[in-house]
Amino acid sequence: MKNNRAAWIWYVAARYIFRGRGNSPSPILAILGIATGVLVLIVILAVMNGFQLSFIENILEISSGHLRLESFPAEKAEEAESILAALPGINAILSFREFQGLVRGSRGGQRPIMIRGLPADALERDPALGARLEFEAGSFAVSDRRAALLGAELAARLGAGIGDEITLFSIAGILSGGAVDTGSGESSSETDGAGVETFTVTGIFRTGFYEYDTSWGFINIESAGFFSESGVTLGVKLKNRFQDRQILETARQAFSGRAGFEEIKLSSWRDYNRSFFGALRTEKLFMFILVGLIFIVVGLNIFQTQRRSVLEHREEIGLLRAVGGRENAVRFVFVCDGAIIGFAGAASGLVLGLLIASNISLFFSILEGIVNFFINIANVLMSFFGAGEMGNFAIFSPAVFYIKETPSRIIPHEVALVFMFGFLSALLAAWFASGRVCRIRPAEVLRYE
Repeated sequence: MKNNRAAWIWYVAARYIFRGRGNSPSPILAILGIATGVLVLIVILAVMNGFQLSFIENILEISSGHLRLESFPAEKAEEAESILAALPGINAILSFREFQGLVRGSRGGQRPIMIRGLPADALERDPALGARLEFEAGSFAVSDRRAALLGAELAARLGAGIGDEITLFSIAGILSGGAVDTGSGESSSETDGAGVETFTVTGIFRTGFYEYDTSWGFINIESAGFFSESGVTLGVKLKNRFQDRQILETARQAFSGRAGFEEIKLSSWRDYNRSFFGALRTEKLFMFILVGLIFIVVGLNIFQTQRRSVLEHREEIGLLRAVGGRENAVRFVFVCDGAIIGFAGAASGLVLGLLIASNISLFFSILEGIVNFFINIANVLMSFFGAGEMGNFAIFSPAVFYIKETPSRIIPHEVALVFMFGFLSALLAAWFASGRVCRIRPAEVLRYE
């Protein structure tokens, strides 16, 4: 019996949609509005996630790690690694030294550089680091104390290639009077002075992150020790970086009371990247709000449409009430109307949004091809009048953006949230608009019918 009652409600709601509403705007427009909002928001969030997560992952996997362990004696490095390795949730541990300096190419040119000293088996200890380093020439070879790896953009500006020599200058090394040991027990005779040493380029890498490709280099960790007096730092990668607070507290307890670790400093990726990650999060939030205004506009349109629909169907509402339809049941007809609109719009926008977001590079290529087709036609017409030609159009031009292809990352819970926004905007609009049903009296409506 209840199923029969529900069936007539959905039947009447579908009839109002598919048979039209007199002079009211077509519900197709409302469905298209919601579909457009869901599609646009899914695509924008996917592209924004692609850019932001690629930046975040480059920073965490190459530079900072998920946890950092600093301020302990260098001879305690192995003990610290063994303590950390025993903790749950640890994925990789990598020791390194780093310092800032200047690098000079053999063909001239001098650039600032951040040098990180790594052990020869760094990629075995931390496979995620190797996954982020794309070598355009050479390979990860820092077992030789004179070997150096350079970012692709930095190598290009120095005019350095595989086998070329570069000279590293360290201000800290100059002040301390240090020099690089060649391994034979004598200081190198090729140095121009303390804190200066010549290296051979054995690899040129690209990360996709402009800062690293233009100002980063890697050498052997022992060579880095002669340039800088700073101690060894342990970079820790977690199986789940969002468990950093829990593992950080566990690590503090593990090192508590141990000799040599009294001044130890433990920090999380949230600490040393707080401002940058906070800026990305704020940018994403405001973009979500701005694009989400589409749903407010569409919701208002559905609200007005439903209000007009209630007025246009006053006689039918009065008849339904007169034959036994309850007030809430008749009101639910218009709520179901909004639910159909919301679901149809959100579902169609969801499917198209996921299709485009999953093939974003192809979509942008097609879009750029269409725009450039019309630009070429305009250039041909303008050539007859001696006017200058317009250049080709690119959504993410390599001249402006440091990317090879447009990144896209779909996050399931965000997609579900966008779908619910689209669906609920129509459902809530229909619910508030259908409140007029409660004020319609059957006797007054049917008095003159």
